[in-house]
Amino acid sequence: QVQLVESGGGLAQAGESLRLSCAASATIFSGNKMGWYRQAPGKQREWVATISTGGDTFYSNSLKGRFTISRDNEKNTVYLQMNSLKPEDTAVYYCAAGTIVRIPSYVHYWGQGTQVTVSS
Repeated sequence: QVQLVESGGGLAQAGESLRLSCAASATIFSGNKMGWYRQAPGKQREWVATISTGGDTFYSNSLKGRFTISRDNEKNTVYLQMNSLKPEDTAVYYCAAGTIVRIPSYVHYWGQGTQVTVSS
C-alpha cells in the first residue's frame, strides 16, 4: 500500500523552478515530520529538508535559500518548491515521513520517488 505519493518532477532548464508534491494519508501526515531526500546517480541519498507538524522548517545548508518546504494540513500534502535549479540538482527526489526525517533510520515511510532532471 503506497502511503506517500509524489508528483511534480520532470525536466527543467537551469534557472527554472519546479514544485514537488507529496500526498500522504491523514494518519501519517498528522503524526510525523515530513521531508524530502534526493539521490543523484552514483551518489548516496541526501537529506534535503524537513517540516515539523507545527510548520518549523529545516534545510540542508547547501540548498537553503533556493528550496522551500511547506505543508498544507487540509490536503495532507507537503511541497518542495525548487528555484534557480542547477544541473547538479538532477536526482530522484523522495518524500519521507518519520520522527527525525534528517536521519534515515528514523524515517518510517518513503515515497516511490520522482525524477527531476535539470539541463544546462
